[in-house]
Amino acid sequence: MAHKIVEGLLYTESDEWVRVEGEIAIVGITDYAQDKLGDIVYIEEAVQGNKVVKEDKVATIESVKAASDINAPVSGEIVEVNKSVVKDPAIVNNDPYSKGWLFKIKIDNTEEIKDLLNAKGYEEYRKE
Repeated sequence: MAHKIVEGLLYTESDEWVRVEGEIAIVGITDYAQDKLGDIVYIEEAVQGNKVVKEDKVATIESVKAASDINAPVSGEIVEVNKSVVKDPAIVNNDPYSKGWLFKIKIDNTEEIKDLLNAKGYEEYRKE
């Protein structure tokens, strides 16, 4: 099955997606990641106010099959957490790119955005 990859978002090789809005990075997991995990049963809440460095573990997501770390795609401060997905993790399975976002980071260094993959780059990466 082809996994949905959204144009205009940026991606990490660890299967997070990023929507940059000004100095805020909205972060979630990709359709590929949620599909590989299967039915998501628990999402550890990221800690609002925490300072994170790019590639730091921010939270954990658990499914009936496995647990997986969610990493910070950029350095900055966690400024908002999606409480809806913490209460109802299935939202991430059903709508990973919209309602299923996990947290927002106020970006410290916009240069780090250049290290992320665009949709085409992520698609190529996932084909390998």
